[in-house]
Amino acid sequence: MTAPSGTILVVEDEIKIAELLADYFRKAEFNVQQLHTGVGVVEWVTRNSPALVLLDVMLPEVDGLSICRELRRNSSVPIMLVTARVEELDRLLGLELGADDYICKPFSPREVVARARAVLRRGERLLNRADPAAYAGIRIDQEGYRAWLGQALLDLTPVEFRLLQTLLRHPGRVFSRADLVGAVYLDHRVVTDRTVDTHVKNLRRKLAEADASGADLIESVYGMGYRLG
Repeated sequence: MTAPSGTILVVEDEIKIAELLADYFRKAEFNVQQLHTGVGVVEWVTRNSPALVLLDVMLPEVDGLSICRELRRNSSVPIMLVTARVEELDRLLGLELGADDYICKPFSPREVVARARAVLRRGERLLNRADPAAYAGIRIDQEGYRAWLGQALLDLTPVEFRLLQTLLRHPGRVFSRADLVGAVYLDHRVVTDRTVDTHVKNLRRKLAEADASGADLIESVYGMGYRLG
């Protein structure tokens, strides 16, 4: 089997867990690098451009959510959060900050590798699709994971980018929350309506901030879902 391109960066302060994950990823023919503190992660990612970052939330000195927030300012690298905090608020916060997936401790290393593969496949499928036409002044750069409204570059997380891309494919069509989950999360994981609403809310806000007219480009259709108006 051909080795996957790129490198998996495992950021985990518990050395045994980091080594275990690294072993499983290597057996799956991935290249792996490890960091055991939050300090320097953003700089490492900027210099080395890994294929995916597996990021523990509870890290010494700089926590994983802060790192995720900082990475999302300039990078669309896929991020999977690893956490022992299973409350919905923590999961939502991680997704709002731009994480592509999360996994809770204790976990099966095989599941982590499978979820990482799913995140990477999702990115590859997006790159292989044709770009949707520009609409209402919105343009996207599929390969660069960038989007503009007029001349304004939108600061979108990967999930927000895929959400906008989905709505752009069929302007005026009403997408249910289930439709959006299926289009944005190709690994078929369970995502709550509240999570979808949070992503739509953030995307809507960013579009409104970039539009001088203040128009609301994403419309809510009561009892049904959302559409690009």
